[in-house]
Amino acid sequence: MNSFGKIFRVTIFGESHGNGIGIVIDGCPAGLPVQFSDFTEDFNRRRSGAKGTTPRKESDIPKIVSGIFNDITTGAPIAVTFENSNTRSRDYAALRETPRPGHADFVATKKFGGFEDYRGGGHFSGRLTLGLVAAGVIAKKLIHPLRVEAKLIEAGGSHDIEKAVDKAIEERDSIGGIIECRITNMPVGLGEPFFDSVEAVLSHMVFSIPAIKGIEFGSGFNAARMKGSEHNDKIISVEGKTSTNYAGGINGGISNGNDLVFRVAVKPTSSTHQAQKTMNFKTGKMTDLEIEGRHDTCIALRVPVVLEAATAIVLADFMLQSQNIERIFKRGM
Repeated sequence: MNSFGKIFRVTIFGESHGNGIGIVIDGCPAGLPVQFSDFTEDFNRRRSGAKGTTPRKESDIPKIVSGIFNDITTGAPIAVTFENSNTRSRDYAALRETPRPGHADFVATKKFGGFEDYRGGGHFSGRLTLGLVAAGVIAKKLIHPLRVEAKLIEAGGSHDIEKAVDKAIEERDSIGGIIECRITNMPVGLGEPFFDSVEAVLSHMVFSIPAIKGIEFGSGFNAARMKGSEHNDKIISVEGKTSTNYAGGINGGISNGNDLVFRVAVKPTSSTHQAQKTMNFKTGKMTDLEIEGRHDTCIALRVPVVLEAATAIVLADFMLQSQNIERIFKRGM
């Protein structure tokens, strides 16, 4: 439901326009140095305000409620909260009768009987990914020297991302994108066959990020167009290094020591300035809908750091399960 992980376990909570949002991180080893300033870089990468992103700006100042004492993790659950302050809930009042196409408005009402907090998308909002980024900051420190890097490689079907964003702004519409994530210094042996394979668990976590519509590892769908003799990665060292990496660093669901490489597809932001048609559930008739509020032209611009966080969380859990990380963190002490 709202929790993920076996040992390094995260629980997310809050709503977009509620009092606040946050995350609880359980299972983090004691002894890991964590300072307030560690969060700054990744929070800034996720922050709105740049061209193509929503003008809604929040301070995003983390309040560490528990689990860190004297800048060191204690081994107790780490709770991090964030206040919501820059909200305009009036923009969403009419959506009770006319749910937005592409959003969770309709299914949320049906699932929760109309009791859900609908403002700004409520619990379904991308605002909650701030909690994932906070957990990712801690996970990245924990899995070092593994390095997780994600970058937007395509937007609106174009590799010229700035031009694609400018065009979407001019047309008052939204665009999606493709993000590639690469993890270097990977160990051999993370993951379990079948249900807890690296691909399975990463995909599970990645699809918790709003707007993700697809994922592929290594050569991905291009593998279907290749011959086996082409696709097989030749092993060239006793450490398992290969001359190519079509497998994306995974064989049999288990990491093989090469870079872990995957890509995700991010859909266009559902809210646009274009007029759309939807059902008015009060009248039972189709109606025009012009969405108010503040929205991203290209949400994919802000997703790379969230994807890194989600990936680091998965890897931290895998490494604790395989005892690559001890329950009392001693590196650098």
